Amino acid sequence: MAKVITMGEVLIDFIPTNRECKLKEVEGFLKKPGGAPANVAACVSRLGGQAKFIGKVGRDAFGEYLIDVLNAEKIDTNDVFVTDEANTALAFVSLTESGERDFSFYRKPSADMLLSEEEIRPEIFQKGDILHFCSVDLIEAPVKYAHLRAIEYARQNGSLISFDPNVRLPLWESPDDCRRTIKEFIPYADILKISEDELEFITETMDEKAAVKKILELSPNVSWFIITRGEKGVDAIVDGNAYKVMGHQVDVKDTTGAGDSFIGAILYSLIETKKKETADILSFANVVGALTTTREGAITALPRYEEVKVFLQGGNSRM
Repeated sequence: MAKVITMGEVLIDFIPTNRECKLKEVEGFLKKPGGAPANVAACVSRLGGQAKFIGKVGRDAFGEYLIDVLNAEKIDTNDVFVTDEANTALAFVSLTESGERDFSFYRKPSADMLLSEEEIRPEIFQKGDILHFCSVDLIEAPVKYAHLRAIEYARQNGSLISFDPNVRLPLWESPDDCRRTIKEFIPYADILKISEDELEFITETMDEKAAVKKILELSPNVSWFIITRGEKGVDAIVDGNAYKVMGHQVDVKDTTGAGDSFIGAILYSLIETKKKETADILSFANVVGALTTTREGAITALPRYEEVKVFLQGGNSRM
């Protein structure tokens, strides 16, 4: 059975107990498992697909906890490594009432950055699988070269490549470093998901048509190019055809895992329902993303397939 393989960071998101204040003013936090690639794997698994995560955690209580969480989500953790050389990554988050976020990361270095190319096994990747990654772990560290090795093996073995830049500028030496690295990896992508803000950042143009053209010129292999717009929905170019799917109005509590759950639902659909119409896949993913925002956290907020089905049938159980 085909699977979605994600790699990169798995970390602890510390979510504030009080909102509408700066991070320095937050009085308490709730511990939530997160990290964009791990969120995507959990989304695929919760929807009923096969998911695997490749990464590294510290030999500490947080790392042990995260492996337990991934196992509980039925994610293959056979290639999650443990190191004594660095601690598990932490992210402290402040939230507004609308669920928007501000981050402060503790990872100089963190264990995920130390995943090495020698730890990537070629036999992990099979024809029909999808390898998914983001940009947080493409910084200049061993993990960047682990990604390049994984992409090499995935290509050799007939797996598709999915890339969500998921820009987090505080983790980079400069915006230019971040932009340059994202452009370096975009050409590998068969599936590319970018938010409308990231599109402007990566291409350095406010003219969206010109920005889209620049991305397509960078990515000759891309068959799915998706621009997410939050509650306004998504635009996509799939195999040369344009699609627009509207979003959903829900009671938003936390947007932390929304984009990850959206792309997770796309990848789940591609490995599980290959004959489904593109517009239906995008609509399904929009619902998954919307439902994720109605709970706090990322992995803990992800819906299961039955909840999505109820929503699509008009039950709107988590609005």
